Amino acid sequence: MARRCYITGVGTVTGNNRPHSLHATRRKWKANLQKVRIIDEKGRVKRVYVSAKALKSGLVKRA
Repeated sequence: MARRCYITGVGTVTGNNRPHSLHATRRKWKANLQKVRIIDEKGRVKRVYVSAKALKSGLVKRA
């Protein structure tokens, strides 16, 4: 399953660790996703992954 927000589409971002020596190693920043029950556009209850930012900003109608 792809770790992606159902509302905003935010997901995992990749990049490099860069210490003082500038030796690059790959790393990931994972989205802060929560599994919640929501009411979608058609009024059905679904269990989906939603980012914490979407929950805090009120973009989601919780069931």
